[in-house]
Amino acid sequence: MGNWGLYLLFLIPPLIIGFAVQAWLKRTVAANMLVEVVNGLTGAEVARQILDQNGLQGVPVEPSPGGPLSDHYDPRKKSVHLSEPVYAGRAIASTAIAAHEVGHAIQHAKAYAPFRARSAMWPVVAFASNAWIFLLMIGAFAQIFGLVTLAIILYAVVVLFQLVTLPVEFDASRRAMSQLNGMGLVTKGEAQGARKVLTAAAMTYVAGALAALSQLAYYALVFLGNRN
Repeated sequence: MGNWGLYLLFLIPPLIIGFAVQAWLKRTVAANMLVEVVNGLTGAEVARQILDQNGLQGVPVEPSPGGPLSDHYDPRKKSVHLSEPVYAGRAIASTAIAAHEVGHAIQHAKAYAPFRARSAMWPVVAFASNAWIFLLMIGAFAQIFGLVTLAIILYAVVVLFQLVTLPVEFDASRRAMSQLNGMGLVTKGEAQGARKVLTAAAMTYVAGALAALSQLAYYALVFLGNRN
């Protein structure tokens, strides 16, 4: 099979899956942004209540300037950042996403092992994610096999980071649902909608990891498998 055939085999299917999952996430979030929670709490208020319930009064909840789906927990500042639709929204999706990000804060506080591993890997991954493609291009153009190998090793580190991210994201969603149900922040029907949002979001990480693994396999076969 030629390089073009390998490209189609390894890179196109994960790309299609990724687009499909992203579309699923957007539809799921949009649908659950239209249904307000019975308790009338905003995402920021939900996050604050869960944080306080878990002894994390020192963790602030702040608006995220990044637009929709820019919600995240910053382990360096120990702060929760919510996009405007989540921060001020009173919808099921706002509640689910806010609780998920607080799930990461709880992971941090409880020293959850995969979360610690991901945080420890981040400095190396930040370098590797920017450097590997340039090293690969230079090595391939100059026919320097050692540089190509180094590039693929660096990309493998990036892929490993994405794999470590999977249990972190799934666990944060599990913690989110546990807190929402345990604290009575959602009704039974709202919990179903929240779970759909969190499941769709989690699957984007699965699709991303699949795409990264496929790309790693492609580069390994093309550049390392053809060395002579």
